[in-house]
Amino acid sequence: MAQNNRAGAVRKKKKGAVVGSGGQRRKGLEGKGPTPKAEDRVYHKAYKAKQAAARRQQSSHGRSQRSGGGPIKEDLVTGRNSVLEALRAGVPAKTLFVATKIEVDDRVKDILQLCAERQVPTLEASRSELDRLSADAIHQGVVLQVPPYEYPDADELASSLMARRDESHPPLLVAADGITDPRNLGAIIRSVSAFAGDGVILPERRSAGVTATAWKTSSGAAARVPVAKATNLTRTLENCKKQGYFVVGLDGGGDMSLPQLELATEPLVVVVGSEGKGLSRLVTEHCDAIVSIPIESAMESLNASMAVGITLYEIARRRASA
Repeated sequence: MAQNNRAGAVRKKKKGAVVGSGGQRRKGLEGKGPTPKAEDRVYHKAYKAKQAAARRQQSSHGRSQRSGGGPIKEDLVTGRNSVLEALRAGVPAKTLFVATKIEVDDRVKDILQLCAERQVPTLEASRSELDRLSADAIHQGVVLQVPPYEYPDADELASSLMARRDESHPPLLVAADGITDPRNLGAIIRSVSAFAGDGVILPERRSAGVTATAWKTSSGAAARVPVAKATNLTRTLENCKKQGYFVVGLDGGGDMSLPQLELATEPLVVVVGSEGKGLSRLVTEHCDAIVSIPIESAMESLNASMAVGITLYEIARRRASA
């Protein structure tokens, strides 16, 4: 066989794998599994972001457990009247915070006595700490930490009231259609309590709830008046009508004036809408009557809670004289 004897001739090696290298590569790949997620790779920015978020959450949780370290992640009842009414009504209480060197009056004495009887932990805090704790609410030196409000079912509430119906006191409910201001809701609850109403109905969505602000505005009436939630307000109104309730909507352009309301002595659901939009179309269609409150022409409309208060007063007056 002829050989290449040229001077300087060198045999070139082929690129790629050499003999036996395939097994080595397979062994090198064994056991590594799928590529980890970005947030699990120590040097990836997603991992650092995840760790930072976890630290923030842990820090926030720690602050929520300290008095004065920031607003507690619970519902708070503030103010002497509201706290006293809540305790008298047996509202579950977790902790009472009292200002250091508080000026003790009869309400504070009763609050401390009720907490002692119910073994509610009582902690002292400075005024500035109470301000931070309650997000600068007017607390008058007392803040009560309570579990979130437990809403009964609206249909069950209406049904139970009708089942124990008393001819001298027909059931009276107020439904809030789109009330998103907790102060308005608190004032409505207060009016319902003042004029012998039996409860308030709220839609599940797009509505204010019984928060600390609502508790405060109601002056503790939220402890006496059940506030129920309806998954679907129009369906609940339909069910109420089937049970014998009459549904009356409040609107400035109503087809009847409040003094003409002959249904006042019947089982009633009074529906009030938001100040801006008023009653929704579907709710309006389910009303037996739309009632307006006579006011001076210079005044365009009334606040929702004020309209409820005036209406309930007229209903109470008619029922008393019936």
